[in-house]
Amino acid sequence: MKRCCINSVQTWFITGSSRGLGRALLDAALAAGDNVVATARDPQALADAAADRPDALLRLPLDVTDPDAAQAALAAAAAHFGRLDVVVNNAGYADLAPVETDTLDNFRRQFETNFFGVYHVSRAAIPVMRAQGGGLLVQVSSLGGRVGGSPGIASYQAAKFAVDGFTRALAVEAAPFGIRTLVVEPSGFATDWAGSSMTVHDIGEDYDATIGAMQRLVRTGESGAAGDPRRAAEIIVRTVAVSPVPSHLLLGVTAVERAIAYSEEQLAQARAWEQVSRSADFAEPYPVPLPGATPADAQ
Repeated sequence: MKRCCINSVQTWFITGSSRGLGRALLDAALAAGDNVVATARDPQALADAAADRPDALLRLPLDVTDPDAAQAALAAAAAHFGRLDVVVNNAGYADLAPVETDTLDNFRRQFETNFFGVYHVSRAAIPVMRAQGGGLLVQVSSLGGRVGGSPGIASYQAAKFAVDGFTRALAVEAAPFGIRTLVVEPSGFATDWAGSSMTVHDIGEDYDATIGAMQRLVRTGESGAAGDPRRAAEIIVRTVAVSPVPSHLLLGVTAVERAIAYSEEQLAQARAWEQVSRSADFAEPYPVPLPGATPADAQ
């Protein structure tokens, strides 16, 4: 998949590159003729990458939860290739456990990777991109980071919501420096996200109908995940060349359908409660009837 519409070679910095979407994105960027800085906790897992273009790939160790390591990796990457055009925050994982019984340490460890890893790498990338006159930050979130509500992965989805809020503010702050942002929101893809990467903690009978059902869905679904990581990676590589880049990119049929349904439901609710919401301001009529309230309710 050679790029047809961009003349210059771009340099990518990708976290969590050893497998899944990160590895697919590494391969897609190299196939497009770009350079890639691939990071992983164990860069030896990337030994088979770029066999035909070894000079285009730099492998670096990186634990995204370590801010000093993030600074060092970004600096080494920029020094090696001279610039960083696209920084992709892809590293992340989810464990399955009820909020009630999950340990605080486990909940925080997930948040450290899924949110603060994004924070550390983004923060380290900003001065590099400012100095070179711009760049693109790609934050890999999920459909759950938009609609939420998946039982058993509260830490993961809370972190993804935080990534979205963080990126929205960062986009406004960094725009004057030529720095763009893109939040990628996939639905289910054929990666190891729900495989060995996911630890399933004690669920208990009380949560079988919710979290137990979630476990059975992601672990034993007969058809498997619908999304193709290679297609997703190629779409991302093509999308970063678009100007302007969309603020959010949904990937997968489920992502599109659930996001649209969620947005329509939110809009309908906001309109139904519009007069009640407006009545909180001093200048607005007050009180106003609640939607669906009967005369007896108002008394």
